[in-house]
Order: sequence, then C-alpha cells, then structure tokens
Amino acid sequence: MPIQDLKQEIARAPEQPGVYLFLGRGGGTLYVGKATVLRDRLRSYLGAWGASPRIDALLTEAEALEVVVTDSAVDALVLENNLIKQRLPRYNIRLRDDKNFPFLRLTTSEAFPRVMVARRAERDGNLYAGPFLPASLARRSISLAHRLFGLRSCNEEITGKRDRPCLEYQIGRCLAPCVDTICPAGQYRAAVDRTRLLLEGRTTELIGQLEQDMRGAAEAERFEHAAHLRDALRTLGQLRDRHARMSPARVGDRDAIGVKTGPAGSVIQVFQMRGGRVIDRVELVADSEAGQTESEPDVLEAAIPQFYADRDVPPEVHVAWRLDASPVLEAWLSERAGRRVDVLVPRTAERRGLLDLATRNAALAYPSRFGGGEMANYEALDRLREVLALPSFPRRVECFDISTLQGSDTVASLVVCEDGRMRKGEYRKFRIRGAPLDDVASMREVVGRRYARLLESGAPHPDLILIDGGAGQLSAAYAALKELGLANLVAVGLAKKEELIVTRDRAEPIALAPHHPSLLLLRRIRDEAHRFAVTFQRSARRRRDLRSGLDDIAGIGPRRRRALLETFGSVAGVRRAGREALSAVVGARAADAVLAHFAREC
Repeated sequence: MPIQDLKQEIARAPEQPGVYLFLGRGGGTLYVGKATVLRDRLRSYLGAWGASPRIDALLTEAEALEVVVTDSAVDALVLENNLIKQRLPRYNIRLRDDKNFPFLRLTTSEAFPRVMVARRAERDGNLYAGPFLPASLARRSISLAHRLFGLRSCNEEITGKRDRPCLEYQIGRCLAPCVDTICPAGQYRAAVDRTRLLLEGRTTELIGQLEQDMRGAAEAERFEHAAHLRDALRTLGQLRDRHARMSPARVGDRDAIGVKTGPAGSVIQVFQMRGGRVIDRVELVADSEAGQTESEPDVLEAAIPQFYADRDVPPEVHVAWRLDASPVLEAWLSERAGRRVDVLVPRTAERRGLLDLATRNAALAYPSRFGGGEMANYEALDRLREVLALPSFPRRVECFDISTLQGSDTVASLVVCEDGRMRKGEYRKFRIRGAPLDDVASMREVVGRRYARLLESGAPHPDLILIDGGAGQLSAAYAALKELGLANLVAVGLAKKEELIVTRDRAEPIALAPHHPSLLLLRRIRDEAHRFAVTFQRSARRRRDLRSGLDDIAGIGPRRRRALLETFGSVAGVRRAGREALSAVVGARAADAVLAHFAREC
C-alpha cells in the first residue's frame, strides 16, 4: 500500500504540535490534518486501513508527506483551517465550506459602534479581534458586550431623537443611544471603551474595573446589579483562563523566510501571512555544489529574487540575517509591487514569532530532504552512472513493461523516476494495437509511440531507458528509437530471473551484487512498472468480461441497455423479443437498430 512507502518519513516526523499534509499525484494536496504530536498521529495511519472508505481512498492515493510544526495545538488548528481554505484538499470534509474561525468587529467607524461577527479582518477603519477558537467564544463575547456594557445590536441610524427605546433597552441589553435623554453620547462612548478592553484582551484591567463597580453596587445595596457584574466577572475569568487571546487582528501582510543550510544543500521555508493569518507555506530546495555549505545570507540573497519573480510581494519580508544586498533587493521588490517593500530583521519577540517558526520548520525539513533516503538515491544513481559509463547523471529514468494473458489483452506501462523518486503523475498506459503481438513486437510498438509523442511535444528525453526484459526486448526498443532518429538515447534491459543488466555495447550482461544500491534502485523501478502494467491489464480484462452484448449497438446507451435487460431479463431475452415489444421499451428507431444488430450476427 502507498502509505507504507512513507513509513520512514513518518518515523522521522517531529514529536511536536503541527500540521501534516498528504500529497497525491502531481503534488496536489489530498488532506490537511492537525496533531498535538505529529509523529504519533501519523503513525496511526499505518494501521488505519478499513476505518472508512474515505480513509482507504486517502491511504491509496497518498504519495508524499509534508509536516509543519507550530508553537501549540491551537496554532495548528488555525493553520490547518487556513491551509484547507487555500488548497481545498479533496479529503478534508469538515472544514471545506466557506466558513472560517470568526473575528469580532467593533465598528469604530460609526458614531455609535456595534459588535458584529466577521469572517476576516479588513482595512476599513474598524477594530478587529480574533480569531476565536472555539467559535462559541465569539458569540459569548458579543452577548457579554450587550448584557454588560449595553452596546446596541440594531441597524438603525442613531440620531438620539427616537420617541422611546426598543425592547432591547427594556430587557437590559442596550443603553438606548437612540434616545439621547436616556443615554447621552458620552455614556455610550464609555461603554465602547470598556468593550474595546474586552476585545483587546486586556481582561485584567477590565476585571479590576468591574470588581470595583461590583463592590460599589453591593455597598449601595443594588444587589441585582452586583450579581449581574459577578456573573460577568466569571465569564471574563473563563475567557482569560482558557487563554483565548483576543488581541487586535493585525492586517499587515508579510512573509517570513527561514533557512537551513548544510553540505548536501539548503532548505528554504517561506511562511506567508495575509490579513493577519498564515495562509500557506512554500518550501524551496537548493542542491549544494561539491558538498560545500553555503552561508545563510548568500542563500537568502539568491532565493528572494527567484521566489518573488512570479509571486505577489507583501509590504514586509522578514529574514534572520541582515543582508548586504538589502537596498538592491528592496528597490527591486518595491518596483515589482508598485509600493515600498522592506526586507527586515525583526527584533521584538512578537514580530519574530513567524520567522522563528519558519526557521524551525526549515531545520526539521532538512533531514527529510537530504537525509538517508535522498542521499541513498543520489549514491545509487551516481554509481549507476559509473557502472553503465553514462555520459551524464541519470536523473530521469523511464521504464517500460509489457503485460499479457496468453497473448490476449496485451497492455504496456511506462513509469518515471526522477532523482530516485517515482513520479506517478507522469505514468502512462498503452493498449497494444492491431493483432495480438509477442512481448518483443509489443515493446517496439510502445517505445516508438512514446518517443514519437515526445518528439512532437518537444518534451525532454530521459537520461536512461529501462526495459523489463532481456536482449530481445532491448533490441526491439533500440529499433524503435533508431526509426525516430533517437538511437543516441541509452537503454538497458533488466532480466527478471538472474537480475542481469543487458546493454547494447557489451556482449556479456552486467552482474551486480544482490545488495548493490544501483541494482536495488533498478529493481524498484522495474517492479513498479510491472505492478502498474498488471493492474491495468487486470482492469482491462475485467471491463471486457463485464461488457454486455448490447454495448455495440448504435443508439443503445446505458439507460436503454438497463431498460432492455430489466424488461427482458437477459441479452437472450432481448434477442427473442419482437419489434413491437422492443419499441415499447426503447422506441421504434432503437428497436430497429437492435433487430438489425442481431440479424447481422446470425
């Protein structure tokens, strides 16, 4: 199962809170999840087969895994929601709608502000707080603002000249600024100021004011009002104890770029914040030349122009090192954005939070990118270049396999491996055309079709072609390449039994040790091509076996075919039916087509 191929990556996952992403064919995001401990959560997928059809489908299609660590489980929850909204993964159901964790908006742009729920923070002159997790805290905070401070909830234009207040005033949920003799503008502004304290998270200051008011109400024997203040203090205490920090939402957009360098290369993590929320993370990888470790500032100076060449530029780009090229980079970025752009090294802990997160994720991603798996693949390909005396490093390998059952239903498969990783998005299937062919003739046809299409499209050719078979199949492949003028491409065959590498230039095959890394890599690619071909051949045979005798009749589609079989019970019953009976089910023209079809078979 594909999820088992990710076992080593799961074993290297950090034991920290964060978000994980399962990626499918072509790098598309299949699922985004959160975890308090990433490694424990990901391990649970190894034994999750059969839990539900959705999980089974996810485990079958997952081909790659990415993780993003966060400071807390709550931060992981927020980031998970933002990534789902940004990437729309197929297997995320709970959060795929257009909802979001809510903000609260204090409409300070109005003369008599209100508190309202908002789905995002905007630059409109109002005060925003949030996001609120869980969302019920937002509703409770609005209710508290109404009950405790008396802010209005209506949509009326407030002039203060209304004859009498509405029911909200009667039940104690509004100060009635619509009647200036009841609530002057100054009294309402004081209530707004206290609501601002609530939304800004200055609960300690607000609690101190309310405790003083509660004691004053009790001393004045206004016990009902004192009890009301006591209940409000309890709610504020719960909000503070649950660490729901309702700080004003910062709308400033910025990117934070974290870097981890080493002898194998560099990993760059870019966290993008838009509208006060981290909406995405982009990872860039740079290989090292001759094992030399580049300095982080040099990597940043090279990465920033490449990253923003085709992306939107935020007002601020945060980096961990002061760059000598900052003035030039800022001028270039400002010209691209049409406004001032600053490349900054943040100093305060609050502003460094996102940068520290990006740097920590880059450090965690480095081992997975340049650790044992990547280096082992590089070593296997480099040694294969030496064994086969290839003119260049074989980064891209394409492998062909033929599958047949006693000469019928012959199909072929093509799989692609780049840098030791299978590129499932580039796999191809072939049906062998014409009369049944043997494996040698089928291989010639498939290789010819594949590279004739590459010539037409102008796509790059592989560094190595791997043929599942011996000298006969390899000769057929070279014959097809020669017809296309591509005889300079390098192809080798890998025989199944002896696992010998057959080449065109050597009379004797190459025998490598059973555990030679290059042989293990070639076997893995060959076995994947065989699996893919057999799967396709079985599905083709199954579709053939399930075909009905009515499928070849013009004008008889799935709906009419179903109606005929339900009415007459079988194809034999349809064959025996007369024109009148057939016309009653599918109409006169289709009935004539059915009769003509069976008449030709007789």
